[in-house]
Amino acid sequence: MLQRLELDRRGIREFLEGPEVRQMVDGATAGIAARVRARLPSGTPVTVRAYTTDRGAASITIADVRGMAWQARDGVLTRSAGEAGIEVRDWRAG
Repeated sequence: MLQRLELDRRGIREFLEGPEVRQMVDGATAGIAARVRARLPSGTPVTVRAYTTDRGAASITIADVRGMAWQARDGVLTRSAGEAGIEVRDWRAG
């Protein structure tokens, strides 16, 4: 006997846009940002920006001209995210 499963798309959307997901994202972002800061010279500015798309999201930026070099050479952002259990993928790869 087959049963049909119907997704509650509206409920899923409300959950993804809700405070629980926002809290989870903000907590993960704070942890990753702390790991990034620990890998950089003291006082290097690291910015965190929370935003919402179809769900809570955030970005972490090394606000220093050397940030791109540190990422390219040492993978500062990628490694910090990986240690927090976040899978990093190239958004251009689809």
